[in-house]
Amino acid sequence: MATLKVPAQVPSPSEDAEQLRKAFEGWGTNEALIISILAHRNASQRKLISETYAATYGEDILKSLDKELSSDFERVVLLWALGPAERDAFLANEATKKMTSNNWVLMEIASTRSSLDLFKVKQAYQARFKGSLEEDVAYHTSGDFRKLLVPLVSTFRYEGEEVDMTLAKSEAKLLHEKISEKAYNHEELIRIITTRSKVQLNATLNQYNNDFGNAINKDLKANPEDEYLKLLRSTIKCLTFPKKYFEKVLRMAINKVGTDEWSLTRVVTTRAEVDMERIKEEYQRRNSIPLDQAISKDTYGDYEKMLLALIGHGDD
Repeated sequence: MATLKVPAQVPSPSEDAEQLRKAFEGWGTNEALIISILAHRNASQRKLISETYAATYGEDILKSLDKELSSDFERVVLLWALGPAERDAFLANEATKKMTSNNWVLMEIASTRSSLDLFKVKQAYQARFKGSLEEDVAYHTSGDFRKLLVPLVSTFRYEGEEVDMTLAKSEAKLLHEKISEKAYNHEELIRIITTRSKVQLNATLNQYNNDFGNAINKDLKANPEDEYLKLLRSTIKCLTFPKKYFEKVLRMAINKVGTDEWSLTRVVTTRAEVDMERIKEEYQRRNSIPLDQAISKDTYGDYEKMLLALIGHGDD
Protein backbone atom coordinates (compact mmCIF):
# COMPACT_ATOMS: atom_id res chain seq x y z
CA MET A 1 0.00 0.00 0.00
CA ALA A 2 1.10 3.51 -0.83
CA THR A 3 1.64 6.21 1.80
CA LEU A 4 1.20 9.18 -0.54
CA LYS A 5 -1.69 11.37 0.64
CA VAL A 6 -3.54 13.18 -2.15
CA PRO A 7 -6.26 15.65 -1.12
CA ALA A 8 -9.87 14.91 -2.08
CA GLN A 9 -10.05 18.18 -4.03
CA VAL A 10 -6.90 18.63 -6.11
CA PRO A 11 -6.29 22.03 -7.76
CA SER A 12 -5.93 22.07 -11.54
CA PRO A 13 -2.44 21.55 -13.01
CA SER A 14 -2.40 25.21 -14.07
CA GLU A 15 -3.15 26.33 -10.50
CA ASP A 16 -0.41 24.10 -9.11
CA ALA A 17 2.05 25.31 -11.76
CA GLU A 18 1.21 28.93 -10.92
CA GLN A 19 1.70 28.32 -7.20
CA LEU A 20 5.02 26.63 -7.80
CA ARG A 21 6.14 29.55 -9.95
CA LYS A 22 5.26 31.88 -7.07
CA ALA A 23 7.28 29.67 -4.72
CA PHE A 24 10.37 30.28 -6.88
CA GLU A 25 9.95 34.05 -7.14
CA GLY A 26 10.92 36.79 -4.70
CA TRP A 27 13.84 36.97 -2.32
CA GLY A 28 13.61 33.46 -0.96
CA THR A 29 12.21 30.16 -2.13
CA ASN A 30 8.97 29.09 -0.45
CA GLU A 31 9.96 25.51 0.39
CA ALA A 32 6.80 24.89 2.43
CA LEU A 33 4.63 25.68 -0.60
CA ILE A 34 6.69 23.32 -2.80
CA ILE A 35 6.24 20.50 -0.25
CA SER A 36 2.51 21.20 0.18
CA ILE A 37 1.99 20.73 -3.56
CA LEU A 38 4.47 18.17 -4.87
CA ALA A 39 4.43 15.87 -1.81
CA HIS A 40 0.66 15.46 -2.22
CA ARG A 41 0.33 14.74 -5.94
CA ASN A 42 0.53 11.33 -7.59
CA ALA A 43 2.67 10.48 -10.62
CA SER A 44 0.05 11.35 -13.24
CA GLN A 45 -0.76 14.64 -11.49
CA ARG A 46 2.93 15.57 -11.25
CA LYS A 47 3.32 14.82 -14.95
CA LEU A 48 0.48 17.20 -15.83
CA ILE A 49 1.97 19.89 -13.59
CA SER A 50 5.33 19.52 -15.34
CA GLU A 51 3.75 19.72 -18.80
CA THR A 52 1.63 22.73 -17.84
CA TYR A 53 4.59 24.49 -16.22
CA ALA A 54 6.75 24.01 -19.32
CA ALA A 55 3.95 25.21 -21.63
CA THR A 56 3.18 28.26 -19.48
CA TYR A 57 6.65 29.44 -18.46
CA GLY A 58 8.86 27.98 -21.18
CA GLU A 59 11.10 26.18 -18.71
CA ASP A 60 11.41 22.61 -17.47
CA ILE A 61 10.17 22.53 -13.87
CA LEU A 62 13.17 20.36 -12.96
CA LYS A 63 15.49 23.21 -14.03
CA SER A 64 13.50 25.69 -11.93
CA LEU A 65 13.71 23.38 -8.93
CA ASP A 66 17.40 22.79 -9.50
CA LYS A 67 18.08 26.54 -9.50
CA GLU A 68 16.10 27.17 -6.32
CA LEU A 69 16.90 24.20 -4.09
CA SER A 70 20.04 22.61 -2.68
CA SER A 71 21.45 19.63 -0.83
CA ASP A 72 19.35 16.61 0.23
CA PHE A 73 16.09 18.54 -0.06
CA GLU A 74 16.87 19.27 -3.70
CA ARG A 75 17.58 15.61 -4.43
CA VAL A 76 14.39 14.29 -2.83
CA VAL A 77 12.23 16.90 -4.61
CA LEU A 78 13.89 16.35 -8.00
CA LEU A 79 13.62 12.56 -7.76
CA TRP A 80 10.00 12.81 -6.65
CA ALA A 81 9.12 15.24 -9.45
CA LEU A 82 10.17 12.62 -12.02
CA GLY A 83 7.76 9.92 -13.17
CA PRO A 84 8.49 6.41 -11.82
CA ALA A 85 10.11 5.11 -15.04
CA GLU A 86 12.16 8.29 -15.57
CA ARG A 87 13.26 8.23 -11.93
CA ASP A 88 14.40 4.61 -12.17
CA ALA A 89 16.20 5.35 -15.45
CA PHE A 90 18.01 8.26 -13.79
CA LEU A 91 18.97 6.16 -10.74
CA ALA A 92 20.14 3.27 -12.94
CA ASN A 93 22.27 5.56 -15.09
CA GLU A 94 23.71 7.21 -12.00
CA ALA A 95 24.47 3.75 -10.61
CA THR A 96 26.44 2.72 -13.70
CA LYS A 97 28.58 5.85 -13.33
CA LYS A 98 29.46 5.34 -9.66
CA MET A 99 32.45 3.26 -8.66
CA THR A 100 30.75 1.83 -5.56
CA SER A 101 27.28 0.55 -4.64
CA ASN A 102 26.13 0.59 -8.26
CA ASN A 103 25.31 -3.11 -8.33
CA TRP A 104 22.80 -2.82 -5.49
CA VAL A 105 20.72 -0.07 -7.08
CA LEU A 106 20.67 -1.87 -10.44
CA MET A 107 19.66 -5.15 -8.80
CA GLU A 108 16.97 -3.41 -6.73
CA ILE A 109 15.34 -1.78 -9.77
CA ALA A 110 15.49 -4.96 -11.85
CA SER A 111 14.14 -7.21 -9.09
CA THR A 112 11.37 -5.18 -7.44
CA ARG A 113 9.62 -3.64 -10.45
CA SER A 114 6.98 -5.51 -12.44
CA SER A 115 7.95 -6.75 -15.90
CA LEU A 116 6.00 -3.94 -17.54
CA ASP A 117 7.47 -1.31 -15.21
CA LEU A 118 11.00 -2.55 -15.92
CA PHE A 119 10.26 -2.39 -19.65
CA LYS A 120 9.13 1.24 -19.20
CA VAL A 121 12.35 2.00 -17.31
CA LYS A 122 14.37 0.68 -20.24
CA GLN A 123 12.32 2.79 -22.66
CA ALA A 124 12.87 5.88 -20.51
CA TYR A 125 16.57 5.05 -20.26
CA GLN A 126 16.92 4.88 -24.05
CA ALA A 127 15.01 8.13 -24.52
CA ARG A 128 17.04 10.06 -21.97
CA PHE A 129 20.53 8.58 -22.25
CA LYS A 130 20.59 7.46 -25.90
CA GLY A 131 21.71 3.96 -25.05
CA SER A 132 20.35 0.73 -23.61
CA LEU A 133 20.31 -0.13 -19.92
CA GLU A 134 21.48 -3.67 -20.71
CA GLU A 135 24.40 -2.33 -22.73
CA ASP A 136 25.52 0.06 -19.98
CA VAL A 137 25.15 -2.53 -17.23
CA ALA A 138 27.22 -5.01 -19.26
CA TYR A 139 29.89 -2.38 -19.92
CA HIS A 140 30.15 -1.11 -16.33
CA THR A 141 30.16 -4.48 -14.54
CA SER A 142 32.38 -7.54 -14.73
CA GLY A 143 32.78 -11.13 -13.60
CA ASP A 144 30.05 -12.71 -11.49
CA PHE A 145 28.28 -9.37 -11.05
CA ARG A 146 27.85 -9.04 -14.81
CA LYS A 147 26.65 -12.66 -15.07
CA LEU A 148 23.85 -11.89 -12.61
CA LEU A 149 22.96 -8.27 -13.43
CA VAL A 150 22.72 -8.40 -17.23
CA PRO A 151 20.03 -11.13 -17.30
CA LEU A 152 18.28 -9.44 -14.35
CA VAL A 153 17.84 -6.16 -16.23
CA SER A 154 17.11 -7.99 -19.51
CA THR A 155 14.31 -10.23 -18.28
CA PHE A 156 10.57 -9.93 -18.85
CA ARG A 157 9.13 -12.28 -16.23
CA TYR A 158 5.75 -13.95 -16.49
CA GLU A 159 3.37 -12.09 -14.14
CA GLY A 160 0.57 -14.66 -13.82
CA GLU A 161 -0.32 -16.78 -10.79
CA GLU A 162 0.25 -20.24 -12.32
CA VAL A 163 2.78 -22.43 -10.52
CA ASP A 164 4.29 -25.71 -11.74
CA MET A 165 5.09 -27.73 -8.60
CA THR A 166 6.93 -30.44 -10.53
CA LEU A 167 9.21 -27.75 -11.92
CA ALA A 168 9.56 -26.19 -8.46
CA LYS A 169 10.74 -29.52 -7.04
CA SER A 170 13.24 -30.20 -9.83
CA GLU A 171 14.65 -26.66 -9.77
CA ALA A 172 14.91 -26.65 -5.98
CA LYS A 173 17.04 -29.80 -6.35
CA LEU A 174 19.12 -28.14 -9.05
CA LEU A 175 19.69 -25.04 -6.92
CA HIS A 176 20.73 -27.20 -3.96
CA GLU A 177 23.19 -29.16 -6.12
CA LYS A 178 24.88 -26.01 -7.41
CA ILE A 179 25.04 -24.41 -3.96
CA SER A 180 26.46 -27.64 -2.47
CA GLU A 181 29.13 -27.53 -5.19
CA LYS A 182 29.74 -23.84 -4.34
CA ALA A 183 28.94 -23.11 -7.99
CA TYR A 184 27.22 -19.86 -7.04
CA ASN A 185 27.70 -18.34 -10.49
CA HIS A 186 26.51 -21.41 -12.41
CA GLU A 187 24.40 -20.50 -15.45
CA GLU A 188 21.50 -22.74 -14.32
CA LEU A 189 21.35 -21.13 -10.88
CA ILE A 190 21.40 -17.66 -12.47
CA ARG A 191 18.81 -18.72 -15.07
CA ILE A 192 16.32 -19.78 -12.39
CA ILE A 193 16.78 -16.63 -10.29
CA THR A 194 16.65 -14.21 -13.21
CA THR A 195 13.90 -15.64 -15.42
CA ARG A 196 11.26 -17.47 -13.35
CA SER A 197 8.08 -15.64 -12.36
CA LYS A 198 8.08 -14.42 -8.78
CA VAL A 199 5.31 -16.84 -7.74
CA GLN A 200 7.16 -19.76 -9.37
CA LEU A 201 10.39 -18.72 -7.68
CA ASN A 202 8.62 -18.51 -4.32
CA ALA A 203 7.30 -22.03 -4.81
CA THR A 204 10.77 -23.28 -5.72
CA LEU A 205 12.38 -21.65 -2.68
CA ASN A 206 9.68 -23.01 -0.36
CA GLN A 207 10.33 -26.45 -1.84
CA TYR A 208 14.06 -25.93 -1.26
CA ASN A 209 13.40 -25.16 2.40
CA ASN A 210 11.10 -28.18 2.81
CA ASP A 211 13.39 -30.66 1.02
CA PHE A 212 16.76 -29.56 2.38
CA GLY A 213 15.93 -28.05 5.78
CA ASN A 214 17.37 -24.59 5.21
CA ALA A 215 16.24 -21.37 3.61
CA ILE A 216 18.31 -20.84 0.47
CA ASN A 217 19.79 -17.57 1.75
CA LYS A 218 21.15 -19.40 4.79
CA ASP A 219 22.97 -21.80 2.48
CA LEU A 220 24.27 -18.83 0.49
CA LYS A 221 26.04 -17.46 3.58
CA ALA A 222 29.01 -19.82 3.21
CA ASN A 223 31.21 -16.74 2.97
CA PRO A 224 29.31 -13.84 4.61
CA GLU A 225 31.84 -11.27 3.35
CA ASP A 226 31.70 -12.31 -0.31
CA GLU A 227 30.22 -9.31 -2.18
CA TYR A 228 28.74 -11.39 -4.99
CA LEU A 229 26.98 -13.71 -2.52
CA LYS A 230 25.65 -10.65 -0.67
CA LEU A 231 24.21 -9.37 -3.94
CA LEU A 232 22.75 -12.79 -4.80
CA ARG A 233 21.07 -13.07 -1.39
CA SER A 234 19.66 -9.55 -1.72
CA THR A 235 18.36 -10.37 -5.20
CA ILE A 236 16.45 -13.34 -3.80
CA LYS A 237 15.09 -11.19 -0.95
CA CYS A 238 14.00 -8.47 -3.40
CA LEU A 239 12.20 -11.00 -5.57
CA THR A 240 10.43 -12.78 -2.71
CA PHE A 241 10.15 -10.36 0.27
CA PRO A 242 10.72 -6.81 -1.01
CA LYS A 243 9.39 -5.19 2.17
CA LYS A 244 12.11 -6.99 4.18
CA TYR A 245 14.77 -5.89 1.73
CA PHE A 246 13.68 -2.23 1.83
CA GLU A 247 13.33 -2.28 5.63
CA LYS A 248 16.95 -3.35 5.86
CA VAL A 249 18.10 -0.65 3.43
CA LEU A 250 16.30 1.96 5.55
CA ARG A 251 17.66 0.51 8.81
CA MET A 252 21.22 0.55 7.51
CA ALA A 253 20.76 4.08 6.10
CA ILE A 254 19.41 5.51 9.36
CA ASN A 255 21.35 3.54 11.97
CA LYS A 256 24.85 3.99 10.59
CA VAL A 257 27.20 6.71 11.82
CA GLY A 258 26.16 9.58 9.57
CA THR A 259 22.90 9.02 7.76
CA ASP A 260 23.05 7.54 4.25
CA GLU A 261 20.73 10.15 2.75
CA TRP A 262 21.06 8.78 -0.79
CA SER A 263 19.65 5.38 0.18
CA LEU A 264 16.98 6.92 2.41
CA THR A 265 15.87 9.28 -0.37
CA ARG A 266 15.87 6.51 -2.98
CA VAL A 267 13.69 4.14 -0.97
CA VAL A 268 11.17 6.81 0.08
CA THR A 269 10.78 8.31 -3.40
CA THR A 270 10.54 4.96 -5.21
CA ARG A 271 8.21 3.18 -2.74
CA ALA A 272 5.86 5.96 -1.49
CA GLU A 273 3.40 5.19 -4.31
CA VAL A 274 3.91 1.42 -4.14
CA ASP A 275 4.28 -0.40 -0.81
CA MET A 276 5.69 2.04 1.76
CA GLU A 277 2.88 1.19 4.21
CA ARG A 278 4.09 -2.43 4.34
CA ILE A 279 7.71 -1.30 4.62
CA LYS A 280 6.75 0.94 7.56
CA GLU A 281 5.01 -1.97 9.29
CA GLU A 282 8.08 -4.15 8.78
CA TYR A 283 10.35 -1.36 10.04
CA GLN A 284 8.36 -0.97 13.27
CA ARG A 285 8.24 -4.74 13.77
CA ARG A 286 11.99 -5.06 13.28
CA ASN A 287 13.15 -1.93 15.14
CA SER A 288 10.40 -1.23 17.71
CA ILE A 289 10.22 2.39 16.57
CA PRO A 290 7.99 3.93 13.88
CA LEU A 291 9.81 4.90 10.70
CA ASP A 292 8.68 8.54 10.96
CA GLN A 293 10.30 8.85 14.40
CA ALA A 294 13.51 7.26 13.13
CA ILE A 295 13.61 9.68 10.18
CA SER A 296 12.92 12.67 12.45
CA LYS A 297 15.83 11.68 14.70
CA ASP A 298 18.26 11.54 11.78
CA THR A 299 17.14 14.34 9.44
CA TYR A 300 16.05 17.96 9.77
CA GLY A 301 14.54 20.94 8.01
CA ASP A 302 12.78 20.81 4.66
CA TYR A 303 14.40 17.46 3.81
CA GLU A 304 12.81 15.89 6.89
CA LYS A 305 9.44 17.51 6.13
CA MET A 306 9.44 16.20 2.55
CA LEU A 307 10.34 12.65 3.61
CA LEU A 308 7.68 12.62 6.33
CA ALA A 309 5.05 13.91 3.90
CA LEU A 310 5.86 11.14 1.43
CA ILE A 311 5.57 8.39 4.06
CA GLY A 312 2.21 9.80 5.18
CA HIS A 313 3.28 11.72 8.29
CA GLY A 314 3.74 15.24 7.01
CA ASP A 315 1.38 18.16 7.33
CA ASP A 316 -1.45 18.02 4.83
